[in-house]
Amino acid sequence: MIPNLPRYGFFVLIAATAGGQVASHAPTGGPSGPAAHAAVAAPMAADQPVATVNGTVLTGADLLREEYAIFPYARQHNGVPKELAAQIRDGAMKMLVFEELSYQEAQRRHMTISPVKLQNAEAQFRKQFPAPGQFNAFLQSEFHGSRRLLDEKIRRSLLIEAFLKTEVEDKCTITPAELRSAYEKNAARYRHPEMYTFQTISVLPPPNATADQLKEGRKRADQALRQAKQTKSAEDFGLLAEKISDDDYRVVMGQHKPVPVDQLAPQVINALHVMKVGDVSDLIQLDQAYTIVRLSEHVPAGQTKFEEVKAQLAKELQQTRRNQLRAALDRQMRQKAKIEEF
Repeated sequence: MIPNLPRYGFFVLIAATAGGQVASHAPTGGPSGPAAHAAVAAPMAADQPVATVNGTVLTGADLLREEYAIFPYARQHNGVPKELAAQIRDGAMKMLVFEELSYQEAQRRHMTISPVKLQNAEAQFRKQFPAPGQFNAFLQSEFHGSRRLLDEKIRRSLLIEAFLKTEVEDKCTITPAELRSAYEKNAARYRHPEMYTFQTISVLPPPNATADQLKEGRKRADQALRQAKQTKSAEDFGLLAEKISDDDYRVVMGQHKPVPVDQLAPQVINALHVMKVGDVSDLIQLDQAYTIVRLSEHVPAGQTKFEEVKAQLAKELQQTRRNQLRAALDRQMRQKAKIEEF
């Protein structure tokens, strides 16, 4: 089993078998159950060329490695889902070429990796193997026991990472002024309606309830209300909801996520408007059902403050810039490259 590895090149390697076939991409038998929808491509020889980049040959093993990086559940499903196969292969090919172009550009610039950094990367990689014997078996099966070949793959990965840090990551910084400007330009996004967060205990009638069943439901509701009024905390109320509530929220201790006021029934709104946090309502009748509400939080309509959203907004802006920089870099490198895909 290959451990989890850093992102680039060798570090997302999907191992080929000694016979040169990518065994993990082929099922041992016909898929069944959850795997029945999976489309399993014919096994591709690990050394079968799939593309060349400035004369460097990229192989089936390289492409499969990228496909599994995009869809890591492929092993469990005996391949990738049929409806996603073409899209995943296209994305994997683009990433495969992008990484090779990045590696070649790093070499052209004479970028280097220090021996210490290389040693640390290998040490971190080895830690992911539970026992030394497993690492040695991996080294033997993938690199014929050669530490030199292993180090070359690690070095390649680190060079790609260093190149992209220079050309992408180091240029993703968002200034405070840019952050504030983005918040103000998208002010409508941060407006929120009046919302309530609450817990419920509900008593629901059976379908086509008779008069006697409705009367019994009212008795149950009155009893539930007496018990709910005796609770002292959200946990007490939640435990009671687990035991006696008929609605589906009982499995989460009656807790509802924040609900905008325009999505609540008028009877519920009338009850919540006069409650304080921690209060338990009287019975609220909704048609033939009864609900008891415990108020957890009331958020008036307003604008979410800049300080509350700036961390998430910064991440979003950085990711947008990262995607733009990577796309521009990819276009720039491809313009000067000779690429053939098979």
